[in-house]
Amino acid sequence: MKKLNIETTAIIFDNLTELSAQERSLMSEAVAAREKAYAPYSNFKVGCALLLDNGKIIQGNNQESAAYPSGMCAERVAIWKAGSEYPNMKVKKIAITAASSTTKVNKPVGPCGACRQTLSEYEINQQENIEVIFMGEVGKIVKTPSLISLLPFSFDSSYL
Repeated sequence: MKKLNIETTAIIFDNLTELSAQERSLMSEAVAAREKAYAPYSNFKVGCALLLDNGKIIQGNNQESAAYPSGMCAERVAIWKAGSEYPNMKVKKIAITAASSTTKVNKPVGPCGACRQTLSEYEINQQENIEVIFMGEVGKIVKTPSLISLLPFSFDSSYL
């Protein structure tokens, strides 16, 4: 038997002013995407912005349906849009933000498990890390050096 300790690294920022100008701009795009989310059932809006290696920014937001839970998360909307519009471009960074109309979201909201799995496949396929920056509506911001750092022991196509 062997015991394995897994560690991850994250940088915690107190506010947006501590981010680089590029990261503030990307988060601003995520906030703009969040405002356009369609979330009449959960009242929980999520926005996402991806920075591609060609400089393009792709936005995504959550889209709900009355046939709940058949909606889609912001991160998967954005990554699939990037993959369909710019199939040969690498994703450099992803910014995620969430807000609720019923309560103030004051802690960072990272991607859900399904989004982590989907995003990790893009990171693995491009053979380059995707930095992940996430926050709530207000409060601290978390930045990780890669998606895989949020999903150890991930499942990928090498198992198929």
